[in-house]
Amino acid sequence: MYFSDLGIIALVLALGFAIYTVIASVVGAVRSVPQLVVSAKRGLLAVTFFFVLAAIALIVSFLTHDFGVNYVAQHSDLSMPWYFVTAAFYGGQEGSLLYWALMLSIFSAIFVFTSKRAPAALVPYVMATLMAIEIFFLIVLTVISNPFTRSTVAPHDGAGLNPLLMDPGMLVHPPTLLMGYMSFSVPFAFAVAALITGQLNAEWLRSIRRWMLASWMLQTAGLLLGAWWAYHVLGWGGYWSWDPVENAALLPWLTAGAFLHSTMVQERRGMLKVWNLFLVITSFALSIFGTFEVRSGLISSVHSFAYSAIGSYFLVFLIIVVVFSSALFLFRLPHLRPEQTFDSVVSREGVFLLNNFLLVGITFAVLWGTLFPLISEAFQGQTMTMGPPFYDQVVGPLAVVLILAMGIGPLLGWRRTSAQALWRNASVPAIAAAVCAVLLPVLGITDVVANIGFSVCAFTAGAIFYELWRGARVRHSHGEPYGMAVFMLFKRYRQRYGGYVVHLGMILLVAGIIGSQFFQQEKDADLHPGQDMSVGGYTFTYLGNIDAKDTDRETVSSQVQIWHDGKLIQYVYPGRITYSSYPTQPTSAIVINTYGVTDVYIYLADWQGASQAKLSVFINPLVSWVWAGGVLMLLGGFLCWWPTRRRAVSAVRAPQSTAVPEASSSSSVPDGGVIA
Repeated sequence: MYFSDLGIIALVLALGFAIYTVIASVVGAVRSVPQLVVSAKRGLLAVTFFFVLAAIALIVSFLTHDFGVNYVAQHSDLSMPWYFVTAAFYGGQEGSLLYWALMLSIFSAIFVFTSKRAPAALVPYVMATLMAIEIFFLIVLTVISNPFTRSTVAPHDGAGLNPLLMDPGMLVHPPTLLMGYMSFSVPFAFAVAALITGQLNAEWLRSIRRWMLASWMLQTAGLLLGAWWAYHVLGWGGYWSWDPVENAALLPWLTAGAFLHSTMVQERRGMLKVWNLFLVITSFALSIFGTFEVRSGLISSVHSFAYSAIGSYFLVFLIIVVVFSSALFLFRLPHLRPEQTFDSVVSREGVFLLNNFLLVGITFAVLWGTLFPLISEAFQGQTMTMGPPFYDQVVGPLAVVLILAMGIGPLLGWRRTSAQALWRNASVPAIAAAVCAVLLPVLGITDVVANIGFSVCAFTAGAIFYELWRGARVRHSHGEPYGMAVFMLFKRYRQRYGGYVVHLGMILLVAGIIGSQFFQQEKDADLHPGQDMSVGGYTFTYLGNIDAKDTDRETVSSQVQIWHDGKLIQYVYPGRITYSSYPTQPTSAIVINTYGVTDVYIYLADWQGASQAKLSVFINPLVSWVWAGGVLMLLGGFLCWWPTRRRAVSAVRAPQSTAVPEASSSSSVPDGGVIA
């Protein structure tokens, strides 16, 4: 018996238990039979067990080089190191689907173990919804795209993994992004359960928020790792190309961020109930759309799998999800009336609403640009694409307004804010923006659009640091040193100030994007030994190529000196690697060195023997801010997500400005008040 046979048996048993769990959950809830609900929980845990067993069977098949399994033969070979062999688990369509479903089963098991915190009436329907999604994936895995299918004759060696995927980024980016896609299933299951039961009060909202925040963080990490992988592997000097698959991964992140803000309005004022449900359902639908897009082959992308009939099954599933959710939504619509109305546009909830409009506007623009090739082909008979200029011109201005809203939000109060209070609170950040706008031209930054973007970032950063200083000042007035005061603010009001950390990360990321997009310098040159090229104040002297061979690959490296201000900084060796299993697809060994806040990016575009090379050099300012901002966003998100203990109200409280209550923020990402 092969391990692949064990994997097939495990998937079939998982399908059986998933079907049982759906039936037992619904019947137990409808007929009020607690024993059936308990049995359904055990059935769900059994599904998780069999998925883990199937995953182990596939990993062992890879590690033992069982090339009788078609999937193993297609995505690995004998020369691959064990860690890339293991990563090949999710390197193709079948394995990535198994990984998606495996992680869903694990998240479902986590829900079962923590279900006491959720409303009891919702639990059976949450489990039923999660297992209904799992049933779809199990049908696909067992009938259409089985990773354990065997060939009659096993080849001596496999085809190997795509060279672009034989990179450390492969070990972290795909599993993180797939997990992010999958994780939107849990908030969706809560929304379906709330619609079925009619329990649409604040209790279900509190249950869903931490799950949605976890999904947002996973998707943030997946997007960040994907940008980092593209930057240091693909050799084009950038980290985001508005590729259709990149766009698809961005879409649920945007709607999840919108939900994490509008949910605070519902909890505080009893408003935006319809909008919140719409955002939860849309986030899950967009995650399925992203999974469908990669596997349909309908839209050209460097990330997509080849055309496969599996895409039609995902399309049908997506339609079922949308129709079923819409029917439930319309059925409960009369019960979703707001408890209050907007008192003033100049208010905290007004900025939240603007925030949501901007995020959804960006979502629609990106979705339109992604689908436009299909739309143009259907109506005009020819495929037309939306390139980066479209996204830059549409998304860029919306993103700048979004950053501005991040700064204005904390300065406003709920219901309404007077002009005097707004001006009093906005004066310090306005001064910071004005100073930035004046200093940038003095420092040589004369591009008006970039200056506006940087000044808006300065305004919002000034607003955040001003709020932090006000809080520390209040605690300092009660005898705490400033350092301890800041620490206690984060400790006792983790959600609020953790949100500010997320905002600062977003500002840093946007500033990094502005710097790297507006001020990137690029130059290509064909060089012989001893010749040099200059770009961005740096000189690059080419000394020749070095050729190294081993059993499975050949590496060509160019020896290059980097000079700056007449001084030799260092020797670097950009190169290309050609694997024996993929002789026509060499990969890049790109050199990226950071000097201050500037990346020097060197790519070997072509070579002729040992005496000629074509080098592409990019001078990328502030790219390091993109990575630092992303990490800061994740840190702030984690602070918001981490549960807080209930405690007595302290005599020393965080300050409340004239316009700012305790749970505050208005950025494009989660902040204070996001988690109960």
